[in-house]
Amino acid sequence: MTTKIEFHCIQSFPPANLNRDDTNMPKDCEFGGVRRARISSQCIKRSIRLHPDFEQHTGVAPGERTRLLAVKIAEQLVQAGTAQEEAEQVAQGFVGGLLKKMDSKKPNRSSVLFYISQEEVHTVVEGLLADWEKALGGKYDDLIKGYEKEFADRNSAPDIALFGRMLADRPNLSLEASCQVAHAISTHGINMEMDFYTAVDDLQQGEDTGAGMMGITGFNAATFYRYAAIDWGQLTDNLGGNVELARNTVVGFTAAMAKAVPTGKQNAFAAQTPPAMVLVVVREDGQAWSLANAFEQPINKTYDNGILPASMKAFDTHWHQLNSVYGDREQPVKPLMIVLGDDENLPHLKKVKVDSLDDLLEALALALPTG
Repeated sequence: MTTKIEFHCIQSFPPANLNRDDTNMPKDCEFGGVRRARISSQCIKRSIRLHPDFEQHTGVAPGERTRLLAVKIAEQLVQAGTAQEEAEQVAQGFVGGLLKKMDSKKPNRSSVLFYISQEEVHTVVEGLLADWEKALGGKYDDLIKGYEKEFADRNSAPDIALFGRMLADRPNLSLEASCQVAHAISTHGINMEMDFYTAVDDLQQGEDTGAGMMGITGFNAATFYRYAAIDWGQLTDNLGGNVELARNTVVGFTAAMAKAVPTGKQNAFAAQTPPAMVLVVVREDGQAWSLANAFEQPINKTYDNGILPASMKAFDTHWHQLNSVYGDREQPVKPLMIVLGDDENLPHLKKVKVDSLDDLLEALALALPTG
């Protein structure tokens, strides 16, 4: 069976609007019959892949999701010594041929977003320069075929290997994601709140009254449960069998998941609080468990215990229940955990506690498969 790596976080945020919907309010959902705060998986994935720790541990620049691929290629062609006008013509022609269609109003933009690694861009630029006269003549078929062959079913960018990509018109370049990321949900019910704010006009004359501007923004404060899982076999396949890079990718993902916080409305709220608990589980039995049902019955605050410790206790209880019923005795899991403060609310998991994030990352690297 394939190895799966699970990631679980309990993380509280003070008043914040980290991930907005189309009405500018924090995203939410209903779970267990009550309204919950929510942070979308897309938001979480972006914050992880762009966090500096992710690139630091993988040693590879993240991919770029863009409609401006032709602009990037043209820039590199010009840097290589080609004329600006010719570079733009060739770049737009190649991208149009690859992605089938460019924007009718902005010819330097493709009609779809494309998620591409730095290695792929370099390969394209080198291919165009190698046969420049042919490229100027608009003949890209051979280069496109070679590019598809080289990057079919594999990618060098760890974030693309994790999160996959889909290209309907070039299915050979699509890549199955090796990582599943859940929407983060609050462990308790929430009420949306509104902040009415004003701004003073510093040059306002004495006879004038009133604010320079007024506005309203939504926010909430919540303790979130976050979950993700990586399929080790799919990840190594996506990285072309590079086991070392796969290991570094899992470690980098773990570091970034623990540290990355969505950027939404941070200038207004500065909600930058690390997780109170991070649990990583390496499984050899092919299973992967979300522990969201630990909070299907919403956590309620008590006078002697807040939402955060009560959430950790509920998580620990549900972990023990699942492990007792569904655990594989012949292939026991390898859990590793860090906790801020004491572990009295984690009686079943405290034995797997390590002292720091660095210790967790080192132990995780050793626990991953060697092939």
